[in-house]
Amino acid sequence: MLLIKNIGVLQTPVGSFKHGGEKQGENLKLKNAAVLAEGGRITAVTCDGALPEGWEKADQVIDARGCLVTPGLIDCHTHMVFGGYRQGEIPLKLRGAGYLDILRAGGGILDTVGKTRAATEDELYEKTRAFMDEMLDLGVTTVESKSGYGLDRENELKMLRVNKRLAKSHKMELVSTFLGAHAIPEEYKGRSGAYIDMLCEEVLPVVKAENLAEFVDVFCEDGVFDVEESRRMLEAGQKLGLRARIHADEIEEIGGAVLSGELGAVSAEHLIATGERGMASMAKGGVIADLLPATSFYLNKTFAPARRMIELGIPVAIASDFNPGSCPSLNLQLAMSMGYIKYRMTPEEVLTAVTINAAASVGREDRLGTLEVGKQADLVLWDAPDMEMLIYRFGSNLARTVIKNGEVVKS
Repeated sequence: MLLIKNIGVLQTPVGSFKHGGEKQGENLKLKNAAVLAEGGRITAVTCDGALPEGWEKADQVIDARGCLVTPGLIDCHTHMVFGGYRQGEIPLKLRGAGYLDILRAGGGILDTVGKTRAATEDELYEKTRAFMDEMLDLGVTTVESKSGYGLDRENELKMLRVNKRLAKSHKMELVSTFLGAHAIPEEYKGRSGAYIDMLCEEVLPVVKAENLAEFVDVFCEDGVFDVEESRRMLEAGQKLGLRARIHADEIEEIGGAVLSGELGAVSAEHLIATGERGMASMAKGGVIADLLPATSFYLNKTFAPARRMIELGIPVAIASDFNPGSCPSLNLQLAMSMGYIKYRMTPEEVLTAVTINAAASVGREDRLGTLEVGKQADLVLWDAPDMEMLIYRFGSNLARTVIKNGEVVKS
């Protein structure tokens, strides 16, 4: 049994559902609080100096010393399994080359594909495990991990098997997404439709049979996969029981956000270029907006219209988008600060974005994302008195103690 006492402020969203509109900014704040957990679950939450009934039986007691305590952070969009970095692209970017320019020239994602294909499963496992260790140190207790740098049957499955191994072996929780349709491989150049056919016919059935992913994703973008190809990919996954996510309107607004609402996707992601029609479709379809501010920063792009989404009742999540090209940072705390500064989201809205809405994005809202009785005991004790300080001190790691499933994993 674990007791955390002398919590200055316990701040958390409430409820096991995605929070949109006004709900996005509603957090419960308890002063001088305490949390009791047993068997990895929260059994009591108290405030105003009261200790939970039965606290005397706790065999582990943590004194929070008046700090802020929140739910464990959830990073709901990453590409953390990859075979190589792309720092060599920086001179190209400084000379004005855009993301799609580099991709069309055989760089970008395709450069990482070659390095990922050359790496063994064990090499990818060890590299990704180290990333997860670093994320955990930053207060992230659950992470989504996409494939997408294999772009053929053998290597996409290799990446997903790395995810599966890490989900079983790492203290952090990992949710796996199949993103075979991340780019058009060289061997299918000019034949994007045939590549989608191959993924649907030869790879998806194996993903399902080996239980390698819970979600299917596609990069719906100009010069990559169009709306109808994206629809075909996502519907094929849905027929097999995989839930749909979509990379939508990152660079050009070609209809990805609209498609997400039509298909009832769990999430649409990036959304830098999304307009009113796309947002209306998302709102109607109950789609979560997974926004990636660090990518806008790194690509020197505009930022997604988060405030308008919140006005329309679209639940907003914030994620790191950690990957070797467009966002080589896995610091979700930094992305939170960018959400505050660039999206103009309140501290309460930001916390909701990286806890309960992120939990809903990865299908874990029933047991993660809030600090309530019955929920899993995933918590972070911060070197900060409140959320305002946490997102004000951008770039610093303020996670003091991290608890996953009732176990202290960083102290």
